[in-house]
Amino acid sequence: MTYIFLLLGLIGLIIGGDMLVNGAVRLARGMGVSTLLIGLTLVGFGTSTPELVTSLIAALNHSEGIAVGNVVGSNIANILLVLGAAAVISPVRVDIKSFRRDSGFLILSTLGLFAAAALGRINFAMGLLLTTGLIAYVVYSYISDKKQQKKKKQQTSETTSAPTGNPWLALVKALAGIALTILGAKLLVDNAIILARNWGISEAVIGLTLVAVGTSLPELATSVMSAIRKENDVAFGNVVGSNIYNALFILGITALFIPVTVPATMTRDIIMMGVTTAVLIGIAFWQKKFSRLVGALFLLAYAGYTFTLF
Repeated sequence: MTYIFLLLGLIGLIIGGDMLVNGAVRLARGMGVSTLLIGLTLVGFGTSTPELVTSLIAALNHSEGIAVGNVVGSNIANILLVLGAAAVISPVRVDIKSFRRDSGFLILSTLGLFAAAALGRINFAMGLLLTTGLIAYVVYSYISDKKQQKKKKQQTSETTSAPTGNPWLALVKALAGIALTILGAKLLVDNAIILARNWGISEAVIGLTLVAVGTSLPELATSVMSAIRKENDVAFGNVVGSNIYNALFILGITALFIPVTVPATMTRDIIMMGVTTAVLIGIAFWQKKFSRLVGALFLLAYAGYTFTLF
């Protein structure tokens, strides 16, 4: 039965990821906004739901190391594993004009984690500041994206095309895709853990591999399906949006419920997260795309980082 649930989890990931990408693209067209914005918000935030639940439960159980490590580890995995896998399948091109806006918030959210590490604690006031920062980001992104789309239409002298289908139906499809992707990830990880225990693999190895990667499976499935569909903006926006959401909202909301202590042992991993974020921003502005070679190097870097955790 374990193998059947494992297979069902994999199928759920694939179908859910495809539904989410398809629904997100149709929703963007129906709303008259870019697929990058939908990738940054709906897709990026939706696929980060497992991280939010994990961090909240960990903090309430006074396991701050897991709460912070979940966010930091997920941000590293999103860049090296998720974006790396998507780029290997199909080179991911970057809309530099839009990314100028998003890179600023990505840098600020990363600096927020460095500040938290330096202070050693994320209290209620800092949690409120982080959460407010995310709300400001979403509002600003929507307003600036609408202006940008309007300029594009004026410059190309295009007439407003009819929306592709019903945007409400597209939203329902995207939300159903998020739910199915998260359910598929849970089924896959839970049953993989059962098999790992049956095979005599230690709890430490299970935690560092299956559980750590498990919360990033929705992002991985969505970005891979985006790459297959050649929807680069959704793949890239999913990674950037998830990382901003993780740093600002997940830790922010968690700190509103209970102050989060940042373990001193997390310093190395936070530095690693900062380095990977800097590499992502550098390649985006310098190369304007993530080639298959860059994707392969990202995957190798993630394998190396995972190896050092042991």
